[in-house]
Amino acid sequence: MPHIEVYDDKASLVKAAADLFVEQSQAVTDRFTVALAGGSTPLPVYELLASDAYAPMIDWNKVHIFFGDERAVGSTHKDSNYNAAQDAFLGHVPIPKENVHRMRGELGAEEAAKEYGLMLKDFFEGGPPAFDLHYLGMGGDGHTLSLFPGVTAALEETDHRVIATGDDKHAHARITMSAWAANASSLIVVLVLGEGKADTLKDVLEGPHQPHKYPVQLIQPSSGDLRWLVDKAAAAKLTKTS
Repeated sequence: MPHIEVYDDKASLVKAAADLFVEQSQAVTDRFTVALAGGSTPLPVYELLASDAYAPMIDWNKVHIFFGDERAVGSTHKDSNYNAAQDAFLGHVPIPKENVHRMRGELGAEEAAKEYGLMLKDFFEGGPPAFDLHYLGMGGDGHTLSLFPGVTAALEETDHRVIATGDDKHAHARITMSAWAANASSLIVVLVLGEGKADTLKDVLEGPHQPHKYPVQLIQPSSGDLRWLVDKAAAAKLTKTS
């Protein structure tokens, strides 16, 4: 049974997710590596981390920020995950500019994926990207990162850290970490909010293993910890929680 934490509301879930960032950052003495999720769900977490209550608790000089996926757009595009994180979070904390490692979507999906994969290989000295903390979300269709249902090549990738992908249901070509790469993280936190995701969450956590239908089921850390942080609305149809 996965480790599932159910929260009364969005505010308490957001606080718990931000607290994990602080706790994990304080637990390491050297660098602290974090991969951010895109989409709207994690933005309140990022905003809380940038607040006067949280930002002073973090040694930003040792924080290195990465991105789990990105659209093939420029850094100031309204659909850019980097742009959203910059507005909500990174532009408001004293993190060194060189510690923010964005996917350069303006290069196009293929070239950006190749560049980011090589950067991760170099940063982690040839090994998989063993992030200290990796935030993920889950779409209503069961996707995570930019790993979409039925996009077989991306879902079955086991060699490359970062790949180019996409489908006809989502705007823009995508750059995404593979599930293999994401699963090297020490702690993966999946954030799920809202009654609109309740049916999918039940299928993902309590139904059969169907990763081509629900790609988030591919998230199974090789040696790290996986935690699901969900609110009561999203958890409404679950029969078991831990």
